[in-house]
Amino acid sequence: MKIGIDLDGVIFDSEKELRVYSELYDMIDLKQNSKLNNKELRFENRFKWTKKETEGFLNKYHKQIILESNYMPGVKRVLKLLKQDGHSLILITARGGINKDMIKITEERLKQSEMDIFDKYYWATENKDDVCIKENIDIMIDDFYKKCESIANKKIKTIYLKDAPSYDLEENEYIKVLYNWGEIYRYLNEIDTK
Repeated sequence: MKIGIDLDGVIFDSEKELRVYSELYDMIDLKQNSKLNNKELRFENRFKWTKKETEGFLNKYHKQIILESNYMPGVKRVLKLLKQDGHSLILITARGGINKDMIKITEERLKQSEMDIFDKYYWATENKDDVCIKENIDIMIDDFYKKCESIANKKIKTIYLKDAPSYDLEENEYIKVLYNWGEIYRYLNEIDTK
């Protein structure tokens, strides 16, 4: 199978780090409580920040979040198993869109931890649907419900990795909701043998 894989919130727990830092930034740096909706994955939609406040947050914390985030539990083992099982792994991420320097930093982190195992890399990609179609992806793994819906609407199987306060999605033939990499490996093996 060709498996498309998002990076933030799927391979790295950077979404959780971002949630922590955005809460602290809102309360300590901005001295306010401007939270709008905790279910929103993107901090731009979770807080009522001005453009200047958003840029201040990114300038102060973005690189630190990328460097401090850990791998999601089990992801290293499962990705290596998937590779051993003969699957093609394609990284499709928006990372690098805000700050191109994050691409180099991430490539180095992947290399240092022997996780530079992807067959192809798509950086700074907001429209993942197009890449999934272009690459003929069999299944995409993402943690952003809107991306999952959009990809599934193109009739591409999608795993919604739900690991933080976020919106629920109803499962159907194209969307499967899972919560960890052990479940993902089991599911991929189940559908690969059908």
